[in-house]
Amino acid sequence: MRLTSTVPALPVTDVVRAVAFYADRLGFVARHQDEGFAIVVRDAAELHLWEAGDTGWRLRDPADLGDCPVRTGAEDFIAGTASCRIAADEVDTLHDELAAAGVLHPTDSGSPDDTDWGTREFAALDLDNNLLTFFARVLGP
Repeated sequence: MRLTSTVPALPVTDVVRAVAFYADRLGFVARHQDEGFAIVVRDAAELHLWEAGDTGWRLRDPADLGDCPVRTGAEDFIAGTASCRIAADEVDTLHDELAAAGVLHPTDSGSPDDTDWGTREFAALDLDNNLLTFFARVLGP
């Protein structure tokens, strides 16, 4: 038995807006979309977007929140708290594309960075500020 792949699931505040953002700014296509959930793909990369849109916690008495404000697991403050890493074979070209789309992380250095762990990578943010790190391996397996 072996594991073969992973599929990141990112919390977003509004699936419809997120799918449009992923299509228009990141080049993904929606393979599936319904109320509260979508699958977006670009080449072999697949991401699941799930709606963290519960605002009911805002109406509860703060004393009721205590040490556990998460009750449903879909509270809107969860959106934008995730990250994932996506392998890309032409990371420099992708960097240029996403720079033109205006989605690079604010700390972007102007080009992908070479890391001590053998990758060349850069970061982008989605509409909710989930972190997407695109990378290519430059050393080793």
